[in-house]
Amino acid sequence: MALSFALFASSAAVIHAADRVTTPNVVLIFCDDLGYADIGPFGAKGYTTPNLDRLAKEGVRFTNFHVSQAVCSASRAALMTGCYNNRIGIHGALGPSAQVGISKDEMTMAELFKQKGYATGMAGKWHLGDAQQFLPVHHGFDEYYGLPYSNDMWPNHPEMKANIAKAEANAKKANAKKAEEPKKRKGFPPLPMIEGDKIVDPEVTPEDQEQLTTQYTERAVKFIEKNKDKPFFYYLAHSMPHVPLYVSSKFKGKSERGIFGDVIMEIDWSVGEVMKALEKAGIEKDTILIFTSDNGPWLSYGTHAGSAGSLKEGKGTSWEGGIRVPFIARWPGKIPADSECREPAMTIDLFPTIAKTISASLPEHKIDGLDIMEMLQNPRDAKCPHPFYFTYYANNQLQAVMGGQWKLVLPHTYRTLGGRPGGDGGKPAPYTNAQAELALYDLYNDASETMNVADKHPDVVARLQGYAESAREDLGDSLHKRAGTGGREPGRRAPQKVQGKAEAAGK
Repeated sequence: MALSFALFASSAAVIHAADRVTTPNVVLIFCDDLGYADIGPFGAKGYTTPNLDRLAKEGVRFTNFHVSQAVCSASRAALMTGCYNNRIGIHGALGPSAQVGISKDEMTMAELFKQKGYATGMAGKWHLGDAQQFLPVHHGFDEYYGLPYSNDMWPNHPEMKANIAKAEANAKKANAKKAEEPKKRKGFPPLPMIEGDKIVDPEVTPEDQEQLTTQYTERAVKFIEKNKDKPFFYYLAHSMPHVPLYVSSKFKGKSERGIFGDVIMEIDWSVGEVMKALEKAGIEKDTILIFTSDNGPWLSYGTHAGSAGSLKEGKGTSWEGGIRVPFIARWPGKIPADSECREPAMTIDLFPTIAKTISASLPEHKIDGLDIMEMLQNPRDAKCPHPFYFTYYANNQLQAVMGGQWKLVLPHTYRTLGGRPGGDGGKPAPYTNAQAELALYDLYNDASETMNVADKHPDVVARLQGYAESAREDLGDSLHKRAGTGGREPGRRAPQKVQGKAEAAGK
C-alpha cells in the first residue's frame, strides 16, 4: 500500500550510532538469469568469483532457496512485495508499453524502508512496468538509474530479427506491402535508459550495454558514500547475465568459459566494489548484504547461458533448475560466518524479514512471505516457518507445491530442450514441449528430481494435494479452470492524453 512518508521521514531524520543495530543498512544485489551453479560458492567452473567466495565465507549460503516463479517480472514482483506474483496480478515478463505494472496500492520493499526514514536507491533492471507511474521513484525509491525491462527487448533481439526478416521476405514474395511494414509490427522499439522517471538515452547501443554492470556498480558505490551516515537501502539489479551478454574491457576475454564467464567475473567485481565501499565507509558491520538471482539459467541460449548444475531444467519451468537460485547473506556479528542453511526459503520471505528487523509495519493487505531471520542467524538448527510454498507458471497454472523436504509436481506441460544442446553465439535453440505427470520428489535426497516416490508416500501426496487445493481457492489455477478469491488487481497504465486539433494547431 503506497503511503505518505513525510511523518516517517521527519521523525527519523536523525539516527544515532547506538540505534544502528536496529536500523541496519541493506544492500540487495539481484542478478538476471544467474543459475544455481553460476558462482564459485555453488560450484561454478571455468572462471573465479573471489568476492562472492569471500562473501559466502563471511556469511550464510542458502542451498534450498527459491523464487516464486522462474521468469523476470513475476519474480521481481514477489521480491518487492513479499507476495506471490499472481496475488498482485503480475505474470510472466512485461514487454515495452505493457498495459499493467506494479499497483500503487501495493507496498514495495522501498516503501517499507521509507517508514523508518531510510534513504532508498536503485540501479538496474526494474521490469515492473515501464509507464512513468510504475517506475521505482513512484514506489518508494529516492533515485533510480537503469533499464525499464530486459536488455534483450530491443531491435537487436535475435528471434525478433528473424521474424522481421521472414515477414519482409514474405511481403516481397507476395508483392503485398512494403517490406518496412512488418518491422513496425514485429520488432521491439529502441531500448531506453531511464534516470528518475525520465528517459536520458532513448536508444541504448551495444557499446552502452558493455558498460551496464560498471555503471550500475558506480551508482551503488556513490549512493553508499553519500548516505553512509544514515540508514539506507540499495537495490542493485544487474541486467546480466541475461542475454544479450555484454562485458566491459576490464573482463573481456578473461575466462575459460567465454563471454558468459567474463560477465560473471564482472558481476563478482561489482560485488567486490560494493564490499569495498561499505568497508571504506566503516559500515560493513551495520549492513546486511544479500546476493541472489531472479530465476535459473536460460538454457536455450547454450554457450551464452548459465548452469543449474545437477538440477533439472532451467528458466521458464517449475523444476528446481528454474526456481532454485543461489543465495548469500552477510551481516557481520549477526549472521554466522561460513555457514549453510539447507531449509527451504523463498524471495517472498525477505520482505517480512526486513520489516521485522527494522521494526517497520507490514501492509494491511495479505502478503505471503514469513520472517526467516532465525534461519539466517541459526542456519543449522532453525526450521522453515512455512508448511508449504506454491509454484505457479504461465497463465496462473499451479504446477508444484513444496512442503519441507517434499515437492509435489502437478500435471502440466513444460518447455524443454529434451537433452539437446542450446544455441551458440547468442542465438537460442528451439524448445519442445513435454508433459509432467503427478510426481513426488524428496528434495533433501534428490534435488535433481529423478525419482518419483509418490507410491511410497501416499500420505505426503494427500497432504500436499490438500495444500494445492487451498492455493486454488485463494489464488486460482487455470489448469483446473479455477478463479481464486485472494488475488488483487495490478496497476493499469493511465490513458494517454489525446491531443486535440485545436491544441495541435496552436503548436
